[in-house]
Amino acid sequence: MNKSTIYIGGDHQGWEMKSALEDMLKVEGYRVVDMGNSNLVQGDDYPDFGYAVAKRVVNDTGSHGIVICGSSAGICIVANKVKGARAATGFNEASARSAREDDNSNILCLPAHFMKIADAKKVVDAWLNSEFSGAERHMRRLEKVRQIEIKTRGMVNHVFSGEYHSVFKGRGMEFSEVREYQYGDDIRSIDWN
Repeated sequence: MNKSTIYIGGDHQGWEMKSALEDMLKVEGYRVVDMGNSNLVQGDDYPDFGYAVAKRVVNDTGSHGIVICGSSAGICIVANKVKGARAATGFNEASARSAREDDNSNILCLPAHFMKIADAKKVVDAWLNSEFSGAERHMRRLEKVRQIEIKTRGMVNHVFSGEYHSVFKGRGMEFSEVREYQYGDDIRSIDWN
């Protein structure tokens, strides 16, 4: 059986777990690509690694990703911002299997603060050794997720004093405060005056 490529990344909270999982996966015959951080850097930021892993996974058919931060919530949110990413937290073996079998997840998110490394290894094995069931109800639900991705892809986020808000004209917001907006990966200036 050909083993898939695993892209792995984690911030300083997940660095020790990431290193242990990387070693385990290599022994099991997976091609592992470390998306960072390559060394322990206190205060690094989980969005950097969640985004890097998710971008690679969606552009490399058949690959999988594993991302790790303290709670898994932040890095999972980031990974799911990438169109085509289906990131899910695996708090135990059953939830990891369900994430693959029911939701066809391609990225596993792990909580370094709430899981021992030995348990993380079991969760990763359960996830990697599960496959999408292809059941009609799951296919239907994933199609709905895909349709939501299509609908929301062109939404514009505006920056108000450093905070992002979805802005719809006429909802009582002060447009004169808008300095720039984000469309996809581009940030552009805007003047409502």
